Amino acid sequence: CMDCDVKDLGLAQEGRERMEGAAGEMGVLALIRARFEKERPLEGIRIAACLHVTTETANLVEALTAGGAEVSLCASNPLSTQDDVAAALCEQSGVDVYAIKGEDNETYYRHIEAVLDQRPQITMDDGADLVSLLHRQRADQVFEVLGGTEETTTGVIRLRAMAEDGALRYPIVSVNDADTKHLFDNRFGTGQSTVDAIMRSTNLLLAGRTFVVAGYGMCGRGVASRARGMGAHVVVTEVDPLPALEATMEGYRVLPLREAARIGDVFVTVTGDTGVIRREHLEDMKDGAVLANAGHFDVEIDKGALAELSGGRVRRIRGFVDEYTMGDGRRLHLLGEGRLVNLAVAEGHPAAVMDMSFANQALSVEWIVKGRGTLEPGVYPVPPDIDAEVARLKLQAMGVEIDELTTEQRDYLSSWRQGT
Repeated sequence: CMDCDVKDLGLAQEGRERMEGAAGEMGVLALIRARFEKERPLEGIRIAACLHVTTETANLVEALTAGGAEVSLCASNPLSTQDDVAAALCEQSGVDVYAIKGEDNETYYRHIEAVLDQRPQITMDDGADLVSLLHRQRADQVFEVLGGTEETTTGVIRLRAMAEDGALRYPIVSVNDADTKHLFDNRFGTGQSTVDAIMRSTNLLLAGRTFVVAGYGMCGRGVASRARGMGAHVVVTEVDPLPALEATMEGYRVLPLREAARIGDVFVTVTGDTGVIRREHLEDMKDGAVLANAGHFDVEIDKGALAELSGGRVRRIRGFVDEYTMGDGRRLHLLGEGRLVNLAVAEGHPAAVMDMSFANQALSVEWIVKGRGTLEPGVYPVPPDIDAEVARLKLQAMGVEIDELTTEQRDYLSSWRQGT
């Protein structure tokens, strides 16, 4: 057992069994792990990972350690840790783990500090809390870092802001922007796991209900699609005209949130921004409305306004369902304390889709290590050849074959001389 702070090491065997179950759905990562074991491209590299501590993350961590890395892991959200997985990684995998589901804010940041105490050469982040804290409070360590990766839309927004301010001191790969990440993980993963979390926690029948999705990025597209598939009447709210136009042409009703607030039964925020559902919206909502957030931080739903409007009249009516009673008697139900609902309430994305995201993580770490000293500070896209390799390996793992271009076709596509 390594240096760890987990809930209960007695849960390790249960966690191991669930990790093995997830591994069966992660064929791409298995292929990468097998190569890493032979080549050891990460030999002696210290990696600090601030990620959701789930069965899928555990398989990524074990692929990295198979490549020779020394990994320390903390949670990127206080409610997203699977305690049995944290125990299994600590007890059986030679990984320092600092993660407990439900940890308070002080413990959350103490765990990030513990990971940074390992003097990492690579950072792996999910929301940029690790990178932010490293730059703000441990400037003396920054020069030791070769580079990092970032998994989320929210984290990439923060990192680009750092880069624009000249504050980002080392290169970071935006895994979120890889096609094999955001087109699949964000859309299919977030869509399925968010709807799963809402149904699992409330047992609501979605068919026939009005389901409001705030934000129509890739994650919002997925949530809207899955809710419509369950028979809900889906309303989309947006601030950007382009995705609003797309949602309209996809057949969704597009409204300002102030109007959607009056008719919605279920609300999901998925914008990556703050103060999306505010006091003026809460005042107009129907009795029994359900509020959920699928963005990374718990700032999209104004929890302070909820507390004020209810005058502290709040009770937990189901696991992770808090009922706030307004002054006029209306009841509003907040899921997962306004945190990332699919991980706070359910199990997060299915392993089969995280397979591609974490394959991008592993290969991007390898790319950074191979290119050490050649990359300037900044936010980098995943190299196109890595993106294509992940797609190729995923098709291989799924047993799907595709065509290849003929010589004639290649010549045609590379020539400008042939016309009508």
